Amino acid sequence: MASNLSPEYAYTIVYAKDVAKSVAFYAKAFGYHVRRLDESNRWGELDSGPTTIAFTPIHQRETDDRSGAVQTPHSDRERPPMEVCFSYTDVDAAYKRAVENGAIPVSKPEDKEWGQRVGYVRDIDGIVVRMGSHVVKPTKQD
Repeated sequence: MASNLSPEYAYTIVYAKDVAKSVAFYAKAFGYHVRRLDESNRWGELDSGPTTIAFTPIHQRETDDRSGAVQTPHSDRERPPMEVCFSYTDVDAAYKRAVENGAIPVSKPEDKEWGQRVGYVRDIDGIVVRMGSHVVKPTKQD
């Protein structure tokens, strides 16, 4: 019997020091709508199209005991082994809004050789957030 498994990417889970603060920060700094924040402030979700950005505490018995503790950077010269990337039509405006709302600037938006405009910030927990345009194929010059 052939398997008919076809996965659908559902969640990116961000481990946060304070779930409620992180949910509010991402909504204000990056423009997402809050889908859900439970009463215990141990789970929050943002609408992000076909997938969900979810937030949960860095330390919790359910995951620490099963899969190990979340490792956090010890300095600004280290980062978690992941980054979040958001796509915008106006990267410069998105970068400006993020910084004005508490994101830590890392690299101002610039045009990349592969046809994308990209800027970087850190969120309130130190996670790197890449803000980029859709990739545009360079036009050939004759």
